[in-house]
Amino acid sequence: MQAWIMLGAAGLLEIVWAIGLKYAEGFTKPVPSAITISAMVVSMWLLAQAARDLPIGTAYAVWTGIGAVGAALLGIMLFQESANLMRIGCIVLIVLGIAGLKLSTPG
Repeated sequence: MQAWIMLGAAGLLEIVWAIGLKYAEGFTKPVPSAITISAMVVSMWLLAQAARDLPIGTAYAVWTGIGAVGAALLGIMLFQESANLMRIGCIVLIVLGIAGLKLSTPG
């Protein structure tokens, strides 16, 4: 269970650094850049810790899935990115894939 909690936290921090990339503007803004790089480092460390107990394929897929869903949703909310039916449907499919991996992996 602890591995899944670490993986969830790693995924949330992946969202932080993905969105941070937009605010860092190519790492030209110091504060957003520092937040983004810090989130990257901690996210990767948490992923590595979770992967000690979970299959790497599952851990990596869940980590990137959480990041992708979060970044896509925040992109819609913060940056007025497209929210068309096809895009929302694909986000739902990613969520279903994450849930399927969680349900099919012991631990």
